[in-house]
Amino acid sequence: MTLRNTTTRWGGLAQSLHWLIVALLITQVILANIAMDLPIGMKKVAMFARHKSVGLTILVLAIIRLLWRWTNPTPPLPNTLKPYERTLARLTHAALYLLLFAMPLTGWMMTSARGFPVSWFNLFQLPDFVPKNQRLYEAMKETHHVLSYALYTVAFLHVAAALKHHFVLKDDVLRRMLPTAKKPG
Repeated sequence: MTLRNTTTRWGGLAQSLHWLIVALLITQVILANIAMDLPIGMKKVAMFARHKSVGLTILVLAIIRLLWRWTNPTPPLPNTLKPYERTLARLTHAALYLLLFAMPLTGWMMTSARGFPVSWFNLFQLPDFVPKNQRLYEAMKETHHVLSYALYTVAFLHVAAALKHHFVLKDDVLRRMLPTAKKPG
């Protein structure tokens, strides 16, 4: 497998970034749910600190993924798609990127507005994104929560479309993002 994308297949770097972000998103859901269930105390603080660090990692990986996408060829959508399906595919991808940026940024803003530091795995501390402000904290907390459900919805649509392409339409849309898939034929 080549590192760079081609017009027929996602390259190794794009695939690695895609699947790493997927794994980290699943990790985020688990970490957030564990943290929410913990009583107030150091364990809860530590779990949310991990959640924030993973969120920042996703943000950086999403930026790299988007830059890579802009500088490499991308496999086109199948010619069999109707115009509205092409539009939906593009909107879904744009929404995914927007949410991959918005979720960690609103989390960072929320934490800063609450007056808590944000560090990356305790290796270095990031500057406060905004000054301490209780009203802003409440707004960012609600925004972050709503965006999480938007991300669940868009991710579900993305997965459902990939599975439809693979099992119903029987095209190569999913296979060209799988590292182990062989070219058909």
